[in-house]
Amino acid sequence: MPRTRPASYMYVRNRAVIAAAATAIAATASPAWAELKVTVTIKPVHALVAQVMEGVGTPSLLVQGAASPHTYALKPSDAKALNKADVFFRVSESVEPFTRKIVAALPKSVHTVTLADAPGIELLDVRTGDTFEKHDHAHEHGHEDHDDDHDKHAKAGHDHHEKAGEAHDDHDDHEHETRDGHVWLDPQNARKMITEIARVLSEASPADADKFKANAERASEALDTLQAEIASELEPIKGKPYVVFHDAYQYFERRFGLTAVGSITVNPEAQPSAKRLTEIRKKLTDLSASCVFAEPQFQPKLVAAVTENTKAHTGTLDPEGALVEPGPGAYATLLKNLASGLKSCLSQGS
Repeated sequence: MPRTRPASYMYVRNRAVIAAAATAIAATASPAWAELKVTVTIKPVHALVAQVMEGVGTPSLLVQGAASPHTYALKPSDAKALNKADVFFRVSESVEPFTRKIVAALPKSVHTVTLADAPGIELLDVRTGDTFEKHDHAHEHGHEDHDDDHDKHAKAGHDHHEKAGEAHDDHDDHEHETRDGHVWLDPQNARKMITEIARVLSEASPADADKFKANAERASEALDTLQAEIASELEPIKGKPYVVFHDAYQYFERRFGLTAVGSITVNPEAQPSAKRLTEIRKKLTDLSASCVFAEPQFQPKLVAAVTENTKAHTGTLDPEGALVEPGPGAYATLLKNLASGLKSCLSQGS
């Protein structure tokens, strides 16, 4: 006579079968169910991505603290996380030169997005001549033997979503060398970036597309308010000449009608020549420039050398958010700090 299993045994056995089935289903479920893994290079762009992802997930940030994207070296832990990302946002190779080799080596599962190439972004040429010296990327980013004939390369028509290492890379390298990469400092460019961020994230996670769209619309409205507030704050200092540590601010200047007359260096990591310091000092005197602005990551003694024996005041500007806490509010904080720093110094009597 067959032995009858007790009811408790059958209950436990059925629970085990159900649990095993649930585990198998989870293992084979659509990737859309998993949390979207997004990595961003620098704080201002991280803030924009965080705003669009609010309520869905939190992006990770590569360049932490006061580190500069110009000199950043990827840590092994960051590289491991980046290889597992669904989406990787950067500004451009000119701003984050460390991404050149990284992007080329990433698995195809990682969607790399270069936001300087987003539709509608206004790109400005690097300023040259006089006290904005010739922009030498062969030294700034360690790339050698670049062709100087940039004009023959047209920007339109290339696919900004393709990765480095493909056929159009040489075109992009030359194009980016002639462009100022600090595009985020214009709030209208930030709006275009937000639109592109929402589009990319919606493709990566269609189930969250409505949320991304609503967040992007709210973030864009906040940018309009921020721009109006900053424009009002900076109105009294329009036209007042000043010098910056390196030429990172022309998007901000163009948007708000400000007047930088030179930069101490074009390459933040390179020591400017004595001739250049003399030229800047003469510019300060000739134009009665009110201020010279340092940056938190770089040597203040260069600013002291430029302002020696002049009536110029000194201040500090932080274009990359070195001193700003990361998070959704970091972009607004960065721009407000720029406006406050400029107004504080340029409002002083000479």
